Order: sequence, then C-alpha cells, then structure tokens
Amino acid sequence: METLKLIINFFEIIMFGYLGITVLYLLFFALVGFIPNIKPLKNSNKNRKIAVLIPGYKEDMVIIDVAQKALEQKYPKEKFDVVIIADSFAQTTLSKLKTMPLKLVEVSFKVSTKAKALNRAMKVIGDNYDVALVLDADNIMEPDFLAKINASFNSGYSIIQGHRVAKNVNNSFAILDAISEEINNYIFRKAHRSVGLSAALIGSGMAFEYKLFKDIMIDIDAVGGFDKQLEMHLLKNNYTIEYIENAIVEDEKVQKSEVFANQRRRWLSAQFIYFGKNIGSAFVHLFTKGNVDYFDKVIQMGQLPRIILLGLIGIITIFYGVVTLLLPYQYYIFYFSFLQWAVLLLFITLALLLSVPKKFYNKSTLNAILTLPKGFILMFVSMLRFKGANKKFIHTQHGQTD
Repeated sequence: METLKLIINFFEIIMFGYLGITVLYLLFFALVGFIPNIKPLKNSNKNRKIAVLIPGYKEDMVIIDVAQKALEQKYPKEKFDVVIIADSFAQTTLSKLKTMPLKLVEVSFKVSTKAKALNRAMKVIGDNYDVALVLDADNIMEPDFLAKINASFNSGYSIIQGHRVAKNVNNSFAILDAISEEINNYIFRKAHRSVGLSAALIGSGMAFEYKLFKDIMIDIDAVGGFDKQLEMHLLKNNYTIEYIENAIVEDEKVQKSEVFANQRRRWLSAQFIYFGKNIGSAFVHLFTKGNVDYFDKVIQMGQLPRIILLGLIGIITIFYGVVTLLLPYQYYIFYFSFLQWAVLLLFITLALLLSVPKKFYNKSTLNAILTLPKGFILMFVSMLRFKGANKKFIHTQHGQTD
C-alpha cells in the first residue's frame, strides 16, 4: 500500500510540475504583454516588389473572392503580383482565374503540401521580387496590408508575421477558434516581442525577404505544419521574427466539430514531432550560443494545448475538492492538494482572461464557453490519435460560412 502511495505521489509531482511550469509560462507572457511595444515605422518612398503567394487545394468556393480582394490592395499595382497556386481546382474556377490580372500556377502532386506548392510557384515566377507574402486560400487582407508590410521592411525587418483575425464568428466553435487565435496573437506574438523574443509564425499572413524565403523553402519538406519546420529553421539560425499588430488579415474559423478535430490533430502532430526533433539541439544552442529564441520556441512545442491544460487542471481540482469534503479532517493532505491545484486553476484562468480581447466579452462568448467540454473531449481524442497525422495531407475545406 505504501509503495502504491509513493508511486501515485511521484506521478502527481511530475504532473503538477509539468502543468505548473506551463501555466507560469503563460501567465508571465500574459502579464508582460501589457508592456508597450510601439515601434514607429519609417516613412519611405521605396515600394518593394511583393509576390502574394496563395496556395490552395480544391478551394473553388473561396478562391475567386480572395483573389479579387487581393488585387484591390492600396499599393502600386506594378509593385505586387497575386500568385494563385491552384491544386486540383475545377476547370470553371481556372477559367475565371485566367481572366483576372494575376499569375496562375497550376500544380498537381501525388501528395499535396503547401511547401511543394510554394516551391513550385517561386520556381515558375522567378526572382524579380523583394518580398514573399504567404496567404491561405481563405485569407482576406485589409486594404493597406501590403503597404504596412512594405513599411516594416523599410524599417529593417526581414521576417514579419501579420495579425490574423477571425473572418467569421457565426457559431460557438468559430468563436472559440477566434478566441484561441487571439490568445496566440497576444501571448506568442505581441508579448514575446515586448521582451525581445521572436513572434510565432502562423502559416499565413507572413512575409519574408524573397531570396531568404526561397532559399530556405527548398529544404522544407513537411507534409503538415510546414510553418513549424520553417520557424525552427529560422530561429535555430538566429533570425528574428517581427509581429505587426495593426496589419490585419482575416481568416476563416472552423464551425464543425469534425473539422475542428481533424485540424487540431494535424496541428498536435506537427507540434510534438518538432518538439521531439529539436529539444536536444535547443539545449545545445542555448548553452553554447545563447540562443534563447530557439529554446523558447521548442519549449512552446512541448506544451499541452490550452483547452487540455484548463480541462485537466479543472478536473483534478474538482476531484480533490470533492475528496476533501467527503473524507474526515485527519486526511489533511488532500486539503493541501486541493489548494495547490486550485491556485494553478486560478493562474491559468487569469492568464487566459488577460489574453482575450475585450471585444469577446459578450453573451455570444458566454454561450460558446458552454461547448468547452465538447472541445476538451475532441482535443483529448485528437491527442490520442495524432500519430501519423503529420505524414499525410489533411485538407480543411473553406467557404462554409453563413
């Protein structure tokens, strides 16, 4: 009996330590995110030539509207090209795209990936560009997005992540997805830049010095999570990623539970795979080269998703709370366990509340919170089934918003 008790205590200490470190990490960045990080952009007449790269797989429902909106940017027309990379599009869609003032690159792969599509497009369009901007096939840029990206490059930045926001918040899953995106923007982008660390890439709404991007992408072979592999490569080689909070690009949020589960399974797979591949070298680079940026990114990869974190801590806190009420007072050890887990629950709740924009404090969000248990179950199941998801292409269909 004593042996069993020691084993249980050991595993609880390990779990509390792991979850506690993750919670303190999130709470720290939730607090430092309030530090002003205003960097005035240089006014310059230099307009860089920008390739707006939009890869899409069977995105017939959204691509025409996205292409049209992209062409309407308030930026000199001769200084940017919209490049649609069409994989498995319908002929009617291709015909419409061919009538528009853009570059159409048709591709077909045995195994489709965003990395392959981007590499093929850059090979076709050539090197007469200063900036490569990557969008998803459902992304809509604000009218002056390219102008802000250009101003950022004029200010000396070479890798920039824009501010991706929700295009739709028309049901509970879309609201939760939008909130999750904004928490990421706050903690892993805005707050990180406040303390001098790189912002996290997100896969779209991101811009690179063209030659740098083209040279690095040759070595990117990820089936899923190409942005994770790209980010690891950049930070390992001491590049800094800037975040431009007022450069807005809209992104469609998931609305169906099955789409949510598939998308998260792909993300989890990429996250934990790149954590495993980089944790050893991250320690080496930290102690031999002082590369805090790279180490910090790998630590992020090793963290549980926030909904799992919140759910686990909540369940354990409730368990110890019930046990404390039911058992006689001499079992005081359970009371202390309840207190420490309750404090952890308070900290993770505080971190999340500080990171959510005020616009989401409304009745719709309150209704959406009621679906959190379902989201927790879906995420937990996705964690159990994430193996192999990074080795096959999982397509998220867009264009289903009401």
